[in-house]
Amino acid sequence: MKTRTITQGVSWLGAVDWDRRLFDSLIPLPDGTSYNAYLIEGSEKTALLDTVDPPMADTLMEQLEKVNSLDFIVSHHAEQDHSGAIPVVLERFPDAKVVVTSKAKGLLVDSLTIPEEKFMVVEDGETLSLGDRTLTFIHTPWVHWPETMVTYLNEDKILFSCDFFGSHIATSDLFVVDEGRVYEAAKRYFAEIMMPFRGVIRKNIEKLEKYDIQMIAPSHGQIYDRPDWIVDAYRDWISDQSHNVVVMPFVSMHGSTRLMVDYLTSGLVERGIRVELYNLAVADIGKLAMALVDAATIVVGVPTVLAGPHPLAAYATFLANALRPKTKYLSIIGSYGWGGKTVETLAGMIPNLKVEVLDPVLCKGLPKETDYAALDGLADAIAAGHRELGLL
Repeated sequence: MKTRTITQGVSWLGAVDWDRRLFDSLIPLPDGTSYNAYLIEGSEKTALLDTVDPPMADTLMEQLEKVNSLDFIVSHHAEQDHSGAIPVVLERFPDAKVVVTSKAKGLLVDSLTIPEEKFMVVEDGETLSLGDRTLTFIHTPWVHWPETMVTYLNEDKILFSCDFFGSHIATSDLFVVDEGRVYEAAKRYFAEIMMPFRGVIRKNIEKLEKYDIQMIAPSHGQIYDRPDWIVDAYRDWISDQSHNVVVMPFVSMHGSTRLMVDYLTSGLVERGIRVELYNLAVADIGKLAMALVDAATIVVGVPTVLAGPHPLAAYATFLANALRPKTKYLSIIGSYGWGGKTVETLAGMIPNLKVEVLDPVLCKGLPKETDYAALDGLADAIAAGHRELGLL
């Protein structure tokens, strides 16, 4: 795709990756992604903000063919999809300085072997003049690495936000057209890489409040020319307020656990609680992560395999512990054949979750009348907890 004009002297460069379906060998990309770079041409100096993933470097270099000189390469984030093509750009523009935070400098020296003399380290709030345009660098650590920063273009009131407010979408649209589609993609993006750092992100958003932001240009996805709604969405996601939702990841080998899952789901719905089920044998793990952003309660449905939890359930529990959602309650339901330590194993996998663990319900073989009664009791306990949180 060719260079595209955002406003006079400010252009989108980069690449749209229509085919990519997995990120970091972990994160599903159902809609592909984009690697956004931006060129700002001032009256005296020119700056390139970010680059692209190395396999797409040729596309970026074609877009830069008509650029006569480049003074600065701003690297907001050291991860390869943002900074991986910097060495190629430096070959074309050897006099350019790579503008970074001090932590990013070390990471880029290690990962891309860029010589130290090529770097220009900037402090939080420092400005850089391009002549008739001024860049302000704002450190935003843990969005989602410790070295990240964003850039505010003072005169045009554009925030170049790096991973902040990003979304993995491959599209020909330069600006957000379908807010519903982008909301879902941005929520998935937040859930998969930013949710563990909610507290720090809250402080970073507070830092941005003093800036008059009329446009947000992220490193992935479309540009927000009406940015208020995505900022409001982030405020909800990073708040401590959970929603009236029970997320139930489960796996069932012979049907016993599924009977318990379906029974508990019906009981929760009758009590006015929304339930989201994720069969781990077929579920998109990104969708599960998105659901955890809002969930007040997690219930893991798990059969026992070789005296322990089914590996898929263990993986989902490990994921929840890593993502650290604002969930308030957690429980376990499932079946076993001859014994095991399923509950003890899963309970030991959630040290990061600040939750109240509700009494688990495990049955031997198929659930019986007493087991269904225990599930009713669990539904009552969850409903009581949600009422206490003001969700019911």
